[in-house]
Amino acid sequence: MITDNYLRLSGDTTTGSASGQAITATANSTNVIDLSIARDIGEGEDLYATFVVGSAFTAAGAATMTVALVVSAAAALTSPTTLQTTTAIPVATLVSGYTFAFRLDPIIASKGLRYLGVIYTIATGPMTAGTLTCDIVNDIQDGQKFYASGFTVV
Repeated sequence: MITDNYLRLSGDTTTGSASGQAITATANSTNVIDLSIARDIGEGEDLYATFVVGSAFTAAGAATMTVALVVSAAAALTSPTTLQTTTAIPVATLVSGYTFAFRLDPIIASKGLRYLGVIYTIATGPMTAGTLTCDIVNDIQDGQKFYASGFTVV
């Protein structure tokens, strides 16, 4: 999986590091993609919005997070159109290294809305700690392949 700072929705784009966006209350992604500049996003190939928990989320109670991939006419993601959303993810699931992804439908550019971003909604919160990184990529690296041990390849 190759990442690009211009396609990072949540996280640090100034240094290129993988530090995520701290999310303790309902918030928008730190960045948006201007589809008036990136007009052909996803043309001819599948794209994915991948999410990786950097530091584990914690909360005083049974907090949950819902993640929505949205497009909007405004950079502040006001009055958004939701493309995809998760169910409520419990804080206990949001451990370091937890990953999930959305397939980006190439038709998003034809919705006529200019900005692509993410809205994180915290319920029964707030969260007290936790970071998340979101990148738009053209493949998913799941790293979860398991093979039987004790054999020789010749």
